[in-house]
Amino acid sequence: MAGRINDDDVKAVRDAVPIDSVVSEYLQLRNAGGGNLKGLCPFHDEKSPSFQVSPSKGLFHCFGCQEGGDTIAFVMKIDHLSFSETVERLAAKAGITLRYEEGGYNPSHQRGERIRLIEAHQAAAEFYVRALESPEAEIGRTFLAERGFDQDAAAHFRVGYSPAGWDHLTRYLRGKGFSDKELITSGLSQDGRRGPIDRFRGRLMWPINDTAGDIVGFGARKLRDDDNGPKYLNTPETPIYKKSQVLYGIDLAKKDIAKASRAVVVEGYTDVMACHLAGVTTAIATCGTAFGNDHIKILRRLLMDNGSARVIFTFDGDAAGQKAALRAFEDDQKFAAETYIAIAPDGMDPCDLRLVKGDDSVRDLVEPRTPLFEFALRQIVGRYDLETPAGRAAALDEAAAVVAKIKTSSVQREVAVQLAGLVGILDQEFVVRRVAQLARWARDKGGDHGERGGRGGPQGGRGPRGGAPQQAAPAPAFSGPALNLRSPAHRTERELLKLALQKPALVSPAFDAYGVDEFTAPPYAAVRQCIEEAGGAEQGVVDDRAYLGAVLDAAPDNTVRNLVTELAVEVFHGKSIDETYAGMHLVHVRLRAVDRRIADVQSSLARLGTNVAPQDLAAAQNEVWVLQQYAQTLRAHGAAAL
Repeated sequence: MAGRINDDDVKAVRDAVPIDSVVSEYLQLRNAGGGNLKGLCPFHDEKSPSFQVSPSKGLFHCFGCQEGGDTIAFVMKIDHLSFSETVERLAAKAGITLRYEEGGYNPSHQRGERIRLIEAHQAAAEFYVRALESPEAEIGRTFLAERGFDQDAAAHFRVGYSPAGWDHLTRYLRGKGFSDKELITSGLSQDGRRGPIDRFRGRLMWPINDTAGDIVGFGARKLRDDDNGPKYLNTPETPIYKKSQVLYGIDLAKKDIAKASRAVVVEGYTDVMACHLAGVTTAIATCGTAFGNDHIKILRRLLMDNGSARVIFTFDGDAAGQKAALRAFEDDQKFAAETYIAIAPDGMDPCDLRLVKGDDSVRDLVEPRTPLFEFALRQIVGRYDLETPAGRAAALDEAAAVVAKIKTSSVQREVAVQLAGLVGILDQEFVVRRVAQLARWARDKGGDHGERGGRGGPQGGRGPRGGAPQQAAPAPAFSGPALNLRSPAHRTERELLKLALQKPALVSPAFDAYGVDEFTAPPYAAVRQCIEEAGGAEQGVVDDRAYLGAVLDAAPDNTVRNLVTELAVEVFHGKSIDETYAGMHLVHVRLRAVDRRIADVQSSLARLGTNVAPQDLAAAQNEVWVLQQYAQTLRAHGAAAL
């Protein structure tokens, strides 16, 4: 059994790897104000960014789905890793050697499955790259050269060669300490009659990386006529490789995709190579499967769905390419980006086009010209005889059903008008009404549930100045009135807790004298309790990161823990976050607590009437007088009276 990772090493890993650098490997981040960053949440579908990262705190929080935590929590969730696997992965990134309790460190036994499988793929990639230089691989080098790829190009994309023998790679990886079980699980080897044999033999090899840059699989192209396998053979589904969730070239293209708000989707490995070498460095490709919903999610997080974002598909002009374009159009509405299609002259793909006409022709190809919806509708309408009324009616029926799927009503109307022109129907309003009717029928049948909430969706409402959603309220951990962000008291308590978590020096030591009962919203009382158990805001002045970790550790459940991360990254409502701002919130929370206590005592006296003992009456009246004087001093002198 793997030993427990030393606590000091876990803390060192957490501190050494900036959360923004890790998160930005999966999605585009932009300035959110207050030193925070924002992007589209990778854990749920959304059209407006509600996912925030606080580099200074080392925390993330999504105000839409309430996921939150530190760097380790982010990697655990997004890559489905265990705690130890995540720490090991981040430690390797930071160059930290981990110490293990309960028996020392044994790399071959104490690494998680994902780490081991990725290491096996890394070792395999190095083996394949070296093999491409062998005499046997001459056929592979010739294949690349004939397509315009020299040695430098092969090295840039880490193209390799799998020897034609039965178990060259298997024996090599065994020598590296990988077990037969690991080799089979990785998909690099497969069961043979006498044990594991290589899955890929005598083929040109392309490593397939995930968004974080880890090699998770391979694409293999056959080179010899006596190879009876398919033209392209990919890694099978494994614990780390899901073909519907990977895009070839995404590790190379992601920064430029985010920077340019543009992605080019091509059909093969050599097309990606050709595009990148021609200067189109935003090109990516699917790996043996159609472009689908999971691919869209990857691109949307990088594109951030701003108004200028574009996705260009470069399908072949043949029947298969047209079919792929129509299939892509069915998912078109899942993008907020504009989608286009580019078809090269003579049906050439980008690789052939670069070879025949040069780099400029590839760059020119992907300059968007034809919107994908227009291409798709032309393909549908083109199958009918528009010279006859029956042909026009049939074309309208099929195409209108496609247009009716467009969720945005203004876009739906615009496309319907264009459809009228394509079909040759002069009465544009008739076509618009027909499309709207089909859309209503689809909604009535339940085909549009959850889709009509606008760009923000059902949780798209935001608080003032980019704060939390107005209705987002964790389940209470304390008894009391429900959280209501329209309540001035609750808004003030929220802001004070944000100060205590994000800028403890501004509220310490006064904040630590505040009782849990001074926070009337039950979730906020729970957070105040966590801060108290973590040693108070004063601890945050000493060690900010350790303090936040202690507050999170003190949380009784995930609901409170998520609220802590939410408050630790949420932007402040004020323009200047200084001692004056902090003092104002300290005073308001204390004043309301004092006023509540005065009201409680007076209410008790009123209920008791003449039944109260003289000494108790005197004590209560004295308490009210003292509290009233304190309240008056607070109003007159502010934070100085605390």
